[in-house]
Amino acid sequence: MNRYLLIASLVAATSLVACERTTVVPMPTPGPAGATGATGESGATGSTGSTGSTGGTGSTGATGATGDQGATSGGTTVIVVPPAASAPTN
Repeated sequence: MNRYLLIASLVAATSLVACERTTVVPMPTPGPAGATGATGESGATGSTGSTGSTGGTGSTGATGATGDQGATSGGTTVIVVPPAASAPTN
């Protein structure tokens, strides 16, 4: 019975110790940042596209109809002449 009690207590202690064990993993810390690199060169300019061709001339429109002849009158013609401009005075 002594052996049984001793073995049972050792098994219980071992299982409790194994369950409580925690593992700590160290995390690496980053070092200081390095210097900034130089700016790259600009790319080449693309080529210009082709110019389009000129469009065709449109067709001429239809001729309009001729108007009616005006009426003639046997009345008197009056001509209005504006008065002569006066000479400027100094």
